Amino acid sequence: MELKFPQFLVTVTKVRGECYRGYKVGDKFIFEDFTKTPEGFCQGAATVIFPCLYALTFGAEFPFEENPRSIHTSCPDGGRVEFFTQVLTETGEIEIREKKEQSGPKPKKMIISIEEVRGKCFYGYKVGDEIEVIGLRTPKDFCGGAYNALFPVLFALNFGAKFPFEDENANARVTCPDNANIRFKVRRVE
Repeated sequence: MELKFPQFLVTVTKVRGECYRGYKVGDKFIFEDFTKTPEGFCQGAATVIFPCLYALTFGAEFPFEENPRSIHTSCPDGGRVEFFTQVLTETGEIEIREKKEQSGPKPKKMIISIEEVRGKCFYGYKVGDEIEVIGLRTPKDFCGGAYNALFPVLFALNFGAKFPFEDENANARVTCPDNANIRFKVRRVE
């Protein structure tokens, strides 16, 4: 299956204090897709923008934004810089969807299952273990390294993303960054 990912326009919308990278309000960056950071782009900012790019790539919508196919994020370094990420269509226009009525957060229930164990896991996860996640709440005592790898998927699923490369029984699969010892399956249970 060949997938074509959208481009993104990321605009600096606020600067509070001095930005280490010298970004100014109105600076614009084009991300060729969620896997390609523009040359020289701040990696700290890219870290917080990545889950948003990933989620938007697979159809997520952010109901708290005027255009649900966009999102504001802040720099992790004291929130000095605010970025506004918008999806671009194939013709380079900004993708716009109508904002729907929303009465408050609607966090999704997701199940992380241990699908495969290929080596030693410090946390002792075993095939068949299941961990429930509600919205963006972190599971108690969960491995931080694994959660870091899982977060973009959980974030995307929480905001309605769908992955065309997965079968109907699994919304996504993520491999542990520690020597790929564990493979997780994540299902959204709405």
